[in-house]
Amino acid sequence: MKKTLFFIGLFMALTLGSSYAQKYALIDMEYILKKIPTYESANKQLETLSEQWQSKVDEEVETVNAMYKKYQADLVFLAGNEKTRRENEIVARENDLQELRNQYFGPQGELFKQQEKLIKPIQDNIYEAVKEIATASGYTLVMDRASATSIIFASPSIDISDQVLSRLGY
Repeated sequence: MKKTLFFIGLFMALTLGSSYAQKYALIDMEYILKKIPTYESANKQLETLSEQWQSKVDEEVETVNAMYKKYQADLVFLAGNEKTRRENEIVARENDLQELRNQYFGPQGELFKQQEKLIKPIQDNIYEAVKEIATASGYTLVMDRASATSIIFASPSIDISDQVLSRLGY
């Protein structure tokens, strides 16, 4: 019995002791990014490009819709070969439209490439600053409060967002 109580006590002591040794911190990535002017200008640039590309896609959609409406209106008068030819033209334009969407907005599209070019360096700098602060202060975990929806409450004293901004020079 004494042995069992000893092991339970030892286990509890080790468990409690190790949980006190860990240090946690939070950052608010949205707050940090809003304070970085280059991020705001990069976002505006991406929005402008996105709007330009979307207008090109919209023009192509209108063209395909017009072709389809004309086809529907002429359907009664079309012979078999002409009907097939026009259907193939519409399908080809729809395929071209899908390729255009993928070219601009697909997983490897222009928008993704521009985000990588403009936003990723900023995110990498933030990561390096967080890493330096965490290492210097002995944090075992740094969590982003903006993306962690399961955090109900966190003490403002463990938020290191301002330290990150000052490390970045803002």
